[in-house]
Amino acid sequence: MTVDAAPGYQPGRTLSFTTELRRQLTRRRTQYGFGFLALLPLLLLGAFQLGGPDDGGSQRGASLVDVATAGGPNFAAFTLFASATFLVVVVVALFCGDTVAGEASWGSLRYLLALPVPRSRLLRQKLLVGAATSAAAVVLLMTVAVVGGTLVYGWHPLRTPIGAEVAPWTSLGLLALATGFLLVHLLIPGTLAFLLSVRTDQPLLAVGGAVMLYIVSNILDLVPALESVRFVLPTAYNLAWTGVFSSPLQYEDMAKGAISALLYATVFLLLAWRAFARKDVVS
Repeated sequence: MTVDAAPGYQPGRTLSFTTELRRQLTRRRTQYGFGFLALLPLLLLGAFQLGGPDDGGSQRGASLVDVATAGGPNFAAFTLFASATFLVVVVVALFCGDTVAGEASWGSLRYLLALPVPRSRLLRQKLLVGAATSAAAVVLLMTVAVVGGTLVYGWHPLRTPIGAEVAPWTSLGLLALATGFLLVHLLIPGTLAFLLSVRTDQPLLAVGGAVMLYIVSNILDLVPALESVRFVLPTAYNLAWTGVFSSPLQYEDMAKGAISALLYATVFLLLAWRAFARKDVVS
């Protein structure tokens, strides 16, 4: 026996992207996440100002930290370096890991499915909004870093750690490339948090679990005995974007890192869809 749908019901029009995006943007965790990333460059600027003047990183063989005050582009590159391995990971895990588990913890997930919103569509919209807000937060971080760094240190050529200089406008392209790679790499903690969000009704477990596994991978990446197999670790290529500041540009690790991230993300998402299709939603 089949049950006819209500007149005018169209599964593809339920839970639109704009509706879900609006819901997520009104939540405190989203606002705090954007706020923290916007505040980080200002805190770093204050820290450098309190630390007193330096030589602007003129020495050859310096690190991104040493050349951070050489100009706006350099400060943005340092900000990306300072945040890429932890703070940004936490924010992305928060935005992607609180999506489904958050609805379950509030008891609203079953009501969304009762509207009815097809399960596959609900997951897709949740994932798209989580990815969109994550990308917007990282772009906000870099925008504040470039603008703030330029206002304080000036619009000067980007000085690379190897002593070369890149024209300011060209350096924006390099920063955009580095940011783009980071966003692809962040698919790993983001989709892992999303998978855990489907598997549990506790947002803290989903977010904390993804961050914890990412940290463990970073630790294992430092073990010399694992050198021969480190390329399979999720964090093996998390700093591959620094290759854009080499001369010539180093794309090999970035390409490997992008492929690795896409493979991990595909596996995590397939597991998430499979788990949610079989899940007995009672909350």
